[in-house]
Amino acid sequence: MASADLNSWQQALALVQAEQTASGVSLPPWLASASLVEKTSRRPGRDLSRLEVRLPDPAQPGEVTAALRSALQRALEHTVGRRVQLEFTTASKAKEPRAAKPPEPSLFGDPEPAAVPAREPSVDGPGPSWPARFAAQDRLRLNTQYTFENFVTGPCNRMAHAAALAVGDLPGRAYNPLFLHAGVGLGKSHLIQAICHKIRANRPDVSLLYVSCEDFVNQFIAAIESGQIEEFRYRFRYLDVLVIDDIHFLADKDRTQEEFFHTFNTLYQSQKQVILSSDSPPHEIPRLEERLVSRFKWGLVVRIDRPSYETRVAIVQKKAKLRGVDLPEDVIQYIATVVDTNNRELEGAVVRVLGYASLCNRYVDMDLAKEALRDLAVAPSRNITIQSIADAVLQRYNSRLSDLQSKRRAQSVALPRQICMFLARRLTNRSLEEVGAFFGGRDHTTVLHADRKIRQMVEHDASFRGLLEAIERDILRT
Repeated sequence: MASADLNSWQQALALVQAEQTASGVSLPPWLASASLVEKTSRRPGRDLSRLEVRLPDPAQPGEVTAALRSALQRALEHTVGRRVQLEFTTASKAKEPRAAKPPEPSLFGDPEPAAVPAREPSVDGPGPSWPARFAAQDRLRLNTQYTFENFVTGPCNRMAHAAALAVGDLPGRAYNPLFLHAGVGLGKSHLIQAICHKIRANRPDVSLLYVSCEDFVNQFIAAIESGQIEEFRYRFRYLDVLVIDDIHFLADKDRTQEEFFHTFNTLYQSQKQVILSSDSPPHEIPRLEERLVSRFKWGLVVRIDRPSYETRVAIVQKKAKLRGVDLPEDVIQYIATVVDTNNRELEGAVVRVLGYASLCNRYVDMDLAKEALRDLAVAPSRNITIQSIADAVLQRYNSRLSDLQSKRRAQSVALPRQICMFLARRLTNRSLEEVGAFFGGRDHTTVLHADRKIRQMVEHDASFRGLLEAIERDILRT
């Protein structure tokens, strides 16, 4: 086991601290005392390193949040110039003899052998014992707040919520597979983790595994490199419920797609539940094999939309009460008005208001909320141009840019032009006059009319709303 470069760790911490400082957050002080150890020697042609971060006592790996873990991994990859896989341990644990180490607890606290009942041998040969190398700390932990009781329902997510409840009650029989897709921060991870909590509470004997797709890919790579494919297959194919978050991460990974295809078939044919989430519907995941797209559609595919104003109000109320605070009604309405993107940013706005009140030693009122959220009142620039918006819209419609900039008013031209104006208002900081000028010198009233019309269509036409979200995803990916 080789010691990694101390400078690499310090440089990575500096990068992460710079990101966190911009958000008004400080890194835990004990991270500076952590050490970095490379668990596998780097070989020629190898682009993945397994690094162990040894935390000083009494810090625990559980104190490293998923967001912090991701930030540290990105920073280390930037510093060392190659992909890395991080594991977090404590200094005292690292000193213990390997043979004396007790069995790791499972995701829900049960011993590993009890989580997987005896099975028949697979067609590939005898099933190996549950591999110790896939310890519980390598799994994506469940958020204890992500339960059905804490989920706010509304028109935007009612169908997804009902489907998730049904799967939680009858895994393997209600909807299989269940495929939830939504933009960032709209609650898909909350729902699939709520299913896990419900299944485990009602049926503790069920063997259930919840991982991110990135973990699935990394474990598959590690299994190939270590010659433990059989152990990998045993882990993922001898389950009652397999839940994979962000399945779109499979895009452009041909060999991993092949492995997941056979894993999916094994579970599905055994009537075991498969639950998947993605940022887009199956057919819009780029470079995903058609046979996987087809299988993802075998069950129920459900979209979660952006929350309406009423739902946003309910979300703000719920997030505040979970922190033991009753916000004034006008403050709740203000937050729901200023933040209209997703649930995660709504929760962030609540945290910011409460934190600002605590730091200033003031009561929460409208004036304080406006001060705390003053930078959210004006949408930030995302470096998106009107031209890039027009290009994305034109890919979906049989029109040319010259048509959009012409005086033509035919529906085949007017609708994509209005969509462009709506998205330009939403995604850029361009003024009404600048947007109108791009589309043939139209005045600001034309842009406002287009914005109102598209908003009405989004509210009343679910298929059109889905198309608009797909166009926006295309824009944000460029």
